[in-house]
This record gives sequence, structure tokens and C-alpha cells, in this order.
Amino acid sequence: MGSASEPAAASMPVPKVLEGLSSQPRVQEFLAAAIDEGRLSHAYLFVGAPGSGMLEAAYAVAQAAVCPNGGDGSCDECIRVAHHTHPDVRYLSPQSVTGYLVSQVRELTEDVSRAPIRAHAKVYILDNAGLLRGAAANALLKTLEEPPAGVMFILIARSVASVMPTIVSRCQQIPFAIVSPDAAQRAVERLSGIGGTEARIALAVTHTPKGAAEFLASPGRREVRRLVVRTLGELARDDSWDVLSSAKAIVEAARAPLADLKAEQEAALGESADYLARSAMKQLEDANKRELTARERSGMMEALAAAESLLRDVLLRCEGVPEAITNEDAADIVDRLATHATTEGVVRALEAVRHAADDILHNVTPQLALEVMLLAVKEAL
Repeated sequence: MGSASEPAAASMPVPKVLEGLSSQPRVQEFLAAAIDEGRLSHAYLFVGAPGSGMLEAAYAVAQAAVCPNGGDGSCDECIRVAHHTHPDVRYLSPQSVTGYLVSQVRELTEDVSRAPIRAHAKVYILDNAGLLRGAAANALLKTLEEPPAGVMFILIARSVASVMPTIVSRCQQIPFAIVSPDAAQRAVERLSGIGGTEARIALAVTHTPKGAAEFLASPGRREVRRLVVRTLGELARDDSWDVLSSAKAIVEAARAPLADLKAEQEAALGESADYLARSAMKQLEDANKRELTARERSGMMEALAAAESLLRDVLLRCEGVPEAITNEDAADIVDRLATHATTEGVVRALEAVRHAADDILHNVTPQLALEVMLLAVKEAL
């Protein structure tokens, strides 16, 4: 299939759900035209660097696909997709270190054959599609080429070359450009009304303008970042018990915003109980559990991104780089850490953060991963 190589006309109206893609104008215009003309593809391949907004775009397209009003962003269907609680929009990522499991894909293809639970369409978002290989990829090919009416697939990968050619040939490719820091910050300000240091911090934590705007609108998520910054600032004088207590506090704070999501899921289950079969209810419950796990992991990755951002600022100070730091609101902490740390030590601390992120992605308990990380950072600094 073709690719999104030419933008639509400049006068093309942009559906509400696509407004968050302003930092990717070519993608925004292309998708707006497809929605306006009723020609959304049954299979897309989004390709680009991390932080280019591909996952946010996937959920925006999913909203447009299930919305009865073409993606107004305010109906119940759109709200459920935005909150990741819509039963007809599923997010999948590899369940093993080496990639997608055959059983995982077979479960997906079986689900494809079932009618939507509440919308007129179903959407499957497959992250890290470059890890869809071998038997798992072959299990998906026929369904990807000829899905039932009303079924859409959105695959996300870093590059076309990383995805099997047989899968690429069945998808419409949409390339995402690398977003410059200045353009990203302007996009955050357009979406949230907040600029300057706060916008830069939010981008450092979430990596995309839409994610940054959502972060800035969430007191709970901002509190997690403050806890991380304060914990790193106090590591030098904390003993091991203090470090473990801080790790527990950060994990609990990261879970706090999930309370509303869990309540929404339980309410949706209650509404569905009267008309869904027991098997469908079980599928919905399992999907809800997967979503909670994914959102908890996402919250922890934000906490680690906040730690990495602060440590990068410390590294700038240690190296004497004449560049503005991101965490200007914590300049005193950055300066204090840089006074006692070495470049080598900060690099080791950053490696500990990356190792913790890898552990969490491979299903290590978040609190254990964070405890090990903080103790390693304390030793390194």
C-alpha cells in the first residue's frame, strides 16, 4: 500500500481527536483527510523515533474509528478510548524478551472474529511491531490482509526495515518526523497553555507534546516527579532503610492516579453485566487487568524518566557544559549533587536508571527495580 507522502489540503478540517498531533502536521493532515473522506485503512504501520507521538496518534485514530461522530473527542466512545477503557480498542506489546508469542497472536486473531462489544468497529494497536516475527508474524498475516469488516490494525515500529516485509506490504505506511525540542515545547504550550520550564520538564518525563500536556494536567503524576527529584536530592544523607521507604512512596504515588481508571473500569463492567455473555465479561475483565498493569508500568517509566532527566542535568554541571538545565526548579539539588559527584559516577547512576527501566519492561516488580536502582545511584554518586 502507499504511504502518507503528501499532505492534504491546508483547509482540511482537523477532527478534535487529532488536535494533539500538531507537532506532526503532515501526519495530522493525512489522517484528517482519511477521516473526512471515510477512507481510513484497515491496517496502518506508523514508523518513527521514540517520542514522535506514534502511540498517541494510534489512540487518536482509534477514537475516530469507534466514534459515531468522526472523532469529536467528547462522546462516551472517545472518552473511553482516551482513558484506555474501551473494550473494542486493544493495545498489545511483546510478552517475551524476544518478541510476540504465537499464543499471544492467536488469541488476538480469535478475538478479531468476535463482534465488537459496544462500538461499530474494533481497533488493535500493536506496539514494537519489529518484534513481530517468525511463527507469530505468520499467524497474523492472513487476518492482517483480510480482516473482518470494521476491524483496524495499527502497528508501531522504529523503522520499516525492522518489520517483516510480508507485514509491511499489508499496511499503509505513515512516517513520523523527529520533533525538534523547540517545536515540541510550542506544541505543549498550545495544548496546555503552559510553557517554559514546566513544559520542558513535562517533555523530559513523557517525551511527546500530548503526553506532556496530560502530565501537566495531572497533579498526581507531577507529584511522582517531585518525589523522585526530592529522593535523589536526599540520597547522600539517607541510610538504606530511608532509600527503601522512598522507593515504596514513589511506587505508591505512581499507582495513585490509577484509582480513577480502576473505578471507571468497574463502572463499565457493571454497565455491561446485563447484556454481555460470561465469556465476554471474562475477556473484558482480563483486558482491564492488562490495561492496569500497562498503565502502572507507564507510570514507573515516567518516574525513571524524571530521574534520568535530573541526572543528565547533574552531568551537564559536572562537565561544565554551558547549556541550560531542564530541571531549573530543582537547580539547587542539581548543583549540590554535581558538587560531590564525578562524571564517571553520574554515568554509572544513569546506567542504573536504564537498567531499572529494562527490568520493569521485563516484568520485574516495580518496587524491587526502584529499590535496586536507588541504592546503585546512591553508591555511584
